[in-house]
Amino acid sequence: MFDEITISDLGVIGEARIQLHPGLTVLTGETGAGKTMVLTALNLLLGGKADPATVRIGAESAVVEGRVIVPADSAVASRAQEAGAVLDDDGSLLLVRTVGAGTDGTPGRSRAYLGGRSVPQAVLAELADGLITVHGQMDQTRLRSAAHQRDALDAYAGQAHGELLDEYRQAWAERARVQAEIDDLRSRRQEMAREAELLRLGLAEVERIDPQPGEDVALAAEIERLSHAEDLRVAAAGAHQILMGEEDATTDVSATGAVEQARRLLESGGEHDAQLAQLRDRVAEAGYLLADAATELSSYLQDLQADPARLDQALSRRADLVGLTRSYGEDIEAVLRWSSESATRLLAIDGGDDHLAALAEQRDGLDRRLAELAASLGAARREAAGRLAATVTEELAGLAMAGAVVEVRVEDAGELGPHGGDSVEMLLVPHPGAPARPLGKGASGGELSRVMLALEVALATSPDQGDDRPGTFVFDEVDAGVGGRAATEVGRRLSALATGAQVLVVTHLAQVAAFADRHLVVTKSRGGADGEQDVITASDVREVDGEDRIGELARMLSGDDSPAARAHAAELLVQRNMAR
Repeated sequence: MFDEITISDLGVIGEARIQLHPGLTVLTGETGAGKTMVLTALNLLLGGKADPATVRIGAESAVVEGRVIVPADSAVASRAQEAGAVLDDDGSLLLVRTVGAGTDGTPGRSRAYLGGRSVPQAVLAELADGLITVHGQMDQTRLRSAAHQRDALDAYAGQAHGELLDEYRQAWAERARVQAEIDDLRSRRQEMAREAELLRLGLAEVERIDPQPGEDVALAAEIERLSHAEDLRVAAAGAHQILMGEEDATTDVSATGAVEQARRLLESGGEHDAQLAQLRDRVAEAGYLLADAATELSSYLQDLQADPARLDQALSRRADLVGLTRSYGEDIEAVLRWSSESATRLLAIDGGDDHLAALAEQRDGLDRRLAELAASLGAARREAAGRLAATVTEELAGLAMAGAVVEVRVEDAGELGPHGGDSVEMLLVPHPGAPARPLGKGASGGELSRVMLALEVALATSPDQGDDRPGTFVFDEVDAGVGGRAATEVGRRLSALATGAQVLVVTHLAQVAAFADRHLVVTKSRGGADGEQDVITASDVREVDGEDRIGELARMLSGDDSPAARAHAAELLVQRNMAR
């Protein structure tokens, strides 16, 4: 239930705070006073599209705040908390929308907040269905459509029916997904056959060459060594000779010999000075390192052999590996990954017929399940159709349409669709003896207004509705085309609906407004000096009672505040009290 709405700089409304209560509240005012902006504000809070053009002239942005009371265990509270919103201690939840005016041709940005947290606009839209039901003159047009009539019947059929419909829709969506996959596989059969052939050729080539992990790196190093065997031998032999000297030389002129001589000289001196002793040890260590290096060079020279045959073999093997890396990966590791993935892919393609058969079997099973669910839905709709028709007909009798009968027909559509296998049509017999004609063809605007109101009352009062049905209803001039006694009966029925709910009605009819528990009036005042071109209209929303309310009802009746009009207005209030 909405507790209050605060509006700043929206359309002609500068500042307005609207306190809302349970029961029937009507909103009236002269044409152009800003009643539409109140509904625009409500639409913004419910996640509607923001229009920068609605920002008050001269203002940077419009701000709308709404406070709603929601049960802690409701679906609305759960979704709000999932979005990070925080409920106040009294169970209220704050909704906020801001709309920027924009500058220099750049549209302003819209922001949404829920319970103190910034949220996407779509989150507010998700909460809307659990907070409020809004009906306007456009709903009369929608009521003419078969889809809207089917949705109304499904809503009336109750929560269990809704769960069955959800199950059907899920099965329908799954069936569509499976069929799309079947169609895709069939359309790509030739393409997949070509892909499989290429995979087989590539895998056969990889299997023939049989590359090993890291083989390309090791082979490159081997080829480098074999290609420069003579250069390597000369370098190693020369270094060994410098380290060890000539084998037949009479004097030791090798590097190791020179280091050994240096060590011996330091041996005697080191006995008298610690620093020199440390240098001696370092020289000795250098001698050991040189001797080890010379030994390893000697072993290297013995193992180093020029092998032209092995070089040719290595070059040929590298050519095979390069052929693989050009086609299947940047190196052998990538080639091996491609081979593994391609083998898996080939198995999947070769098993395509089996997969296609499994999908077809799954689709057939879904078809059988859909047929069962559609039959259950049809039976539930036909049962609910009779109850809904009787309830709406009874409501119409109380809306000055005694003798009118509503029929709700549920027939086999001939094929299954996203909502089942039924076609739903509502027909109206406006008076005894008249033929039943579809709402979309035979009902006038005033009749449609009352049928829609009767339908909404039926939905709101149905014992099969779940606990999450909104407790707030908004009717925007749904009494269009209605007058006289019919208008009085519309007001009476709205009042009855409001005994268990919060109902807000925007109306031009005094007969309807007279039944309100609270009467809000949108007033306007013109700002700016005489002769100014850009005159801005400021509107306010205030509650009227007593003589002020009689004056507003008089204005609605005759356009003035004459004694006769006031007397008539007072009489309407008396009749309202008597009717209750």
